[in-house]
Amino acid sequence: MDFGLTDEQKQLQDEVQRFAENEVRPNAREYDVEEKYPYDIVDSAAEMGLCGATIPMEYGGAGYDAVDSVIIAEELFAADPGIALSILAAGFGTEAIIEYGTEEQKERFLEPVAMGESVSGAAISEPDTGSDVSSVSTRAEKDGDEWVINGTKMWITNGSVGDFFIVLCKTDPDAEGRYNGFSQIVVEADRDGFESEKITGKMGIRASDTAELLLDDVRVPEENLIGTPGAGFLQQMNFFDATRTGVAAQGVGIAKGATERALEYAQEREQFGRPIGDFQAIQHKLAEMYTETEAARNLTFKSAWAVDAGGAPDTKLASMAKEYASRVAVDVANEAVQIHGGAGYVNDFDVERLYRDAKITQIYEGTTEIQKNIIARELLGKGY
Repeated sequence: MDFGLTDEQKQLQDEVQRFAENEVRPNAREYDVEEKYPYDIVDSAAEMGLCGATIPMEYGGAGYDAVDSVIIAEELFAADPGIALSILAAGFGTEAIIEYGTEEQKERFLEPVAMGESVSGAAISEPDTGSDVSSVSTRAEKDGDEWVINGTKMWITNGSVGDFFIVLCKTDPDAEGRYNGFSQIVVEADRDGFESEKITGKMGIRASDTAELLLDDVRVPEENLIGTPGAGFLQQMNFFDATRTGVAAQGVGIAKGATERALEYAQEREQFGRPIGDFQAIQHKLAEMYTETEAARNLTFKSAWAVDAGGAPDTKLASMAKEYASRVAVDVANEAVQIHGGAGYVNDFDVERLYRDAKITQIYEGTTEIQKNIIARELLGKGY
């Protein structure tokens, strides 16, 4: 098994790292405090091919594979998770169009995202429906050659800045089986009856936009339906298998950023006449932080490698990577704050923000508890 990066991947890593250090990290505190979307930085990232990075080249994207995407996510999140998420999620939901969309849908929706001219989103969760995706109540009814959509979506990334959303709806309420009768439909934000309300006061990732979506008799043409009618739930589960490896990479990036800042501080901060890094208690913390980060990185890269090698995500590996890396992100960020002491409790230092940002990786794209359920299901389903 080759653990080395190719020359092209090393170059990508260097380029993203420079961008993160020069464009993202210096502006992170401002966007966090003001809870504002980093339009200019996202535009610059799009010029580098970092928005909708997995969009195929024939539709204007960079065509990066899963390992490339992990590299990008780690470097950006090590600089600042909020701005990083705004960049990486600029094409959130387009995976469904890439995988199941028609040629017309791909040409219409993918290229603007890849070029930085459009922002997308995936509208799945609802006020009363989080982990239980099969209980989505948003309805889409056919009226002639249009779909009429009614419902409310909650915690939607890019909700108030997005140009279009892939909305999970119930299109056949009479379908037999709990997981049947759902479809994914593209809804443009400028449609009559579409409203969004920005959510503020989040614990972390404040530079990333989050909103509630209200759909009141929103009409879209029938050609906005993605893939096979009624197969939306299965499409959504495949989507999560792919994105969970990405969240694992986010966790690795946060852990990397926290360990690097903690190491730097331990070498500069003096107590009792010498750097605190000279004390064994601090040394042990740093050793554990770096070890856990590397372990999470290896599991995450293995999950991404499985996608590139097999052509499809490995459900168990993706959930293992997501569960473990998100836990490491929270634990390592916590230790970074501890090493900073009182200084780590205020936003003069990045570790305070990283600590707040880390928690979301254990919640979105399926909570830690859901990941454990999936891992256990996969194990028991295979008889071991």
